[in-house]
Amino acid sequence: MESESDQASTSNLQEIQKTEEHVKPYLVEAINQFQTVGNCRKALTWKYYAKKILYYLRQQKILNNLKAFLQQPDDYESYLEGAVYIDQYCNPLSDISLKDIQAQIDSIVELVCKTLRGINSRHPSLAFKAGESSMIMEIELQSQVLDAMNYVLYDQLKFKGNRMDYYNALNLYMHQVLIRRTGIPISMSLLYLTIARQLGVPLEPVNFPSHFLLRWCQGAEGASLDIFDYIYIDAFGKGKQLTVKECEYLIGQHVTAALYGVVNVKKVLQRMVGNLLSLGKREGIDQSYQLLRDSLDLYLAMYPDQVQLLLLQARLYFHLGIWPEKSFCLVLKVLDILQHIQTLDPGQHGAVGYLVQHTLEHIERKKEEVGVEVKLRSHEKHRDVCYSIGLIMKHKRYGYNCVIYGWDPTCMMGHEWIRNMNVHSLPHGHHQPFYNVLVEDGSCRYAAQENLEYNVEPQEISHPDVGRYFSEFTGTHYIPNAELEIRYPEDLESVYETVQNIYSAKKEDAE
Repeated sequence: MESESDQASTSNLQEIQKTEEHVKPYLVEAINQFQTVGNCRKALTWKYYAKKILYYLRQQKILNNLKAFLQQPDDYESYLEGAVYIDQYCNPLSDISLKDIQAQIDSIVELVCKTLRGINSRHPSLAFKAGESSMIMEIELQSQVLDAMNYVLYDQLKFKGNRMDYYNALNLYMHQVLIRRTGIPISMSLLYLTIARQLGVPLEPVNFPSHFLLRWCQGAEGASLDIFDYIYIDAFGKGKQLTVKECEYLIGQHVTAALYGVVNVKKVLQRMVGNLLSLGKREGIDQSYQLLRDSLDLYLAMYPDQVQLLLLQARLYFHLGIWPEKSFCLVLKVLDILQHIQTLDPGQHGAVGYLVQHTLEHIERKKEEVGVEVKLRSHEKHRDVCYSIGLIMKHKRYGYNCVIYGWDPTCMMGHEWIRNMNVHSLPHGHHQPFYNVLVEDGSCRYAAQENLEYNVEPQEISHPDVGRYFSEFTGTHYIPNAELEIRYPEDLESVYETVQNIYSAKKEDAE
C-alpha cells in the first residue's frame, strides 16, 4: 500500500508531466522561431525566461524518473541508464536520451564485432542479438572480446582518458564522452563495462579510491573468490589489465581488500555525482552556482538525510536568495531545509539557528525595500562615468570581450575584495567608476573604468545571462530590456551617441 508521501510524490510527478506536456511544445516552438536567421538576436529576454521554465520543468521530470529508477531491485544493474539520468539533469535543455546514447554504443559494438570476427569467426558473441544479456564463461573467449574492444576504442576510435582537462564536468556526461571521445576513469569505465556486457563479458565496477576500475573474474563461476582471483581493468588507461599490486602502484598507496569489491548502481552514481559536487565547489566564475545546485539536488535525491550537504544547500539557497531580483521562494526553501536538518540532527542546533536568524533578517530587509535604485547619468555624483550599459567593451589587460550591464560611480566592493584584487595598484584606485560586465567565457566580473576600452569590432557575447538584462543585439550594442532600462533610464541615449561617434566614424573612414 502506498504511503501518503508516496501518493503525494506520484501526484506531483503527474502534475509536472501534465504541465510539461502542455507548455513545452509552445515554448520550444517559440524559442526555435527566434533562433532563425534575422530573429536570433531579438527577444533575448523572452528566450532567457522561456529556457528557464523549460529548464525547471525538465529537471523536475528527470529527478522524479531518477528516484523511480533508484527504487529498482538490487539486481537491476543498468549503470548506463543511471548515468544518463545524471547527464540529463545537468543538461536539461540538451537533446539527450538513453535511446540515442545506446544507439551510439551499439555502433561501437558493431565495430568490435567486425574486429572480433577477424580474431575468431565462430566466436559466440557474434551470434548475440540486440538486447540479449547472455554471458560467455570461457576466459579465453572473454579475452578475445576485450582485445577487440581495446583495438576499436583506443586505436581505431582514439578514445582516451582526459589527462589535460581532467577537472571538467563534460568528462562525466556520457553524451559528451561519446562526442569528445574522452573522459575520466568512472565515465570511461561505464562505457567499457556497457560494451563488454553486451558482448557477453561479465565485468563489474570497482569503487577504487582515486581511480575507478573494473574487475574481470578469472576463477570458476560461483566459487569463493578473493581479490587475487580477478584482473582489474583501467578503462582510463586504454584498457590496461592490472594485478592487485599494480592497482596499488596506480594510486601510490596500499588499500584494504574491501576496496576491491564490486559496487551497485547507486554507489556508482553516488561517486559520479560526488565528482560533480567537487567540481561545483571549485567553480569560481559561475555566480549562479548551477553545477553545485544540480549536483546537490542529485546527491540529496539519493541520500536525502545527509546533514552536511543539507547545510551546504541551505547556505547556497540563502546566498542566492539575497540577490534583489529573487523572490521569497528561495528563502522559504532555506527554512524548509533547516527544519529538516534540525529533525535529523539536533546537534546542528547552532548552525541551524545561525542560518534561521539570518534568513529571517533577510525577509525583514526585503520588506523594507522600496522600488529599485535608479541611476541617472546626469546626476553630479555620476559625472565621471564614461561608459553605458549595453556597450561592447574589451579589457585592456586581459583582452576579454564583454558587455556592460551595470555601473557604480566608485568601487562598491568590500575592503577584502579590493585588497585581493589589488585595486590600490591602479592609478585611480577604487575612486573611479566600476562596471558589472558579462564576459564571453560565461563569467560575471567587476572591472575598473581605466581597464576598459571600446571594442572596435563589436561582437555578440555568448553569456547565458545576456537575455536577463538585454532584449536585442543590434550588431554594435545591446538594447536593455524594460527592467534594466528602469534602473538606468538615461543610458540608452548615451549608447546611441557613442555608437554614432565610434562606429559610424569608423565606417566612414573605411569607405
